[in-house]
Amino acid sequence: MSTATSFTSIPVVDISGLRSDDRAERDRVAASIGAAARDIGFFYVSGSGVDEALFDELLCATKAFFALPLEEKMRSYIGLSRCHRGYVPIGEEGVEAGVGDFKEAFDTGLDLPADDPDHLSGNPMLGPNTWPALPGFAAAVTAYYDAIMAVGHRLLRAFAVALGEDPDVFSRHATKPPSQLRLVHYPYNSDASDAPGIGAHTDYECFTLLKPTAPGLEVQNGAGEWIDVPPIEGTYVVNIGDLLELWTNGAFVATSHRVRRVAEERYSFPLFFNVDYDTQVAPLAQFADTGTVARPALRAGEHLFAQTAQTFAYLRRRIESGELVLPDGALEPNQFGQQARHHDRIS
Repeated sequence: MSTATSFTSIPVVDISGLRSDDRAERDRVAASIGAAARDIGFFYVSGSGVDEALFDELLCATKAFFALPLEEKMRSYIGLSRCHRGYVPIGEEGVEAGVGDFKEAFDTGLDLPADDPDHLSGNPMLGPNTWPALPGFAAAVTAYYDAIMAVGHRLLRAFAVALGEDPDVFSRHATKPPSQLRLVHYPYNSDASDAPGIGAHTDYECFTLLKPTAPGLEVQNGAGEWIDVPPIEGTYVVNIGDLLELWTNGAFVATSHRVRRVAEERYSFPLFFNVDYDTQVAPLAQFADTGTVARPALRAGEHLFAQTAQTFAYLRRRIESGELVLPDGALEPNQFGQQARHHDRIS
């Protein structure tokens, strides 16, 4: 099993070649992606092909929503949802036990109809989005979601190629994934001290595609040092999540990261790319016989739900009341990435 190197910066990979008809060009880009995934677990991507106007419209709609009075925003409170969609007020979420993150958010995902069979059966992460009564909001969010998901599908194939696998080895499991797009707002805070705004964590899915508007993101290298990941115009930040670390038995690193509490107002838009809820994730054959102990298999959606349920107050209340039950074998938070390796767990 490899570990992230003592990197001091994050590479930029131009992924425009993934749209090329030339297989050699696609393979070249995939190799660069694979190298970053193995050595760092984080990289920027340029050449995504996403129209910048879509992001501008998303940002405009997001600012309009978060500018609403709290009472109005709470009409879309995530605790009213049965599939984890809607408004997340400040303090609702916290990756550190008992410590609420200083941010507010709006959670969306694959927008399924109300009569979707998975939703009707009680799946906690699949169903219809919650939309506020704000003109243009749903359209702007949906257009961006569709565009960034298309980039995610190309990256998913590239990760497979980088590993020397069938290009569809992961993609065949991404037909109805609970991939979440979060609209996150860090309010201006003149009293901000030099401290984490979101504690160290890894992401629960395959990988994340992130576009922030201001600095604050930091990642942990193999020496345990924190490295700044500032926004670069025209790029997205990509980081490996728990499931790709599991599928590769640690060859790809789910690098721990955090957000510093800074005074500057900041918006952040992570797309957490996942595979289908019932996908059984276990080390691929090439990683199962390397002399390293293979990690136990996880069901993709159950891992997402279990981690989410342990970090959101409304879900913890449902568990405490017996309304919800964590899946069998659910892991405590922070069992992947550098935190697990350095035994610097926040549980």
